[in-house]
Amino acid sequence: MDLSNLRPADGAKHSDNFRRGRGHGSGNGKTAGKGHKGQKARSGATRPGFEGGQMPLYRRIPKRGFTCRNSKTIVGINLSALEAFEDGATVSVETLIESGVVKNPKDGVKILGNGELTKKLTVQANAFSAKAAEKIEALGGKAEVI
Repeated sequence: MDLSNLRPADGAKHSDNFRRGRGHGSGNGKTAGKGHKGQKARSGATRPGFEGGQMPLYRRIPKRGFTCRNSKTIVGINLSALEAFEDGATVSVETLIESGVVKNPKDGVKILGNGELTKKLTVQANAFSAKAAEKIEALGGKAEVI
């Protein structure tokens, strides 16, 4: 099988190749497949979310607070999590994802100063707390902001 032979499964695709409202013999005469009367039989469909005059769901649910569209979601990682790496290694966001320390980096990774670090590491992250950068450099490592 190759791309030139691909086609939908039998019965999966329905033909829209017939003319409605052209008499009984066509199979789609008189009401043209819309049934008898009612709102859905008439022209001019209702807008999305309209519930027939009942208070719509988007107005019934309370709105609270405010979400700033420019805010960033930064993932915080403690120094103790960096103990998993070998001495002298370069730790970047990609290596943190590969080792499983970070699952979803979102908008960036910040290294926090909680815990102890015993290895000399070159750490590349989006941000560092003052305490974390101080502890990394005290061991002879580097705290590089990407």
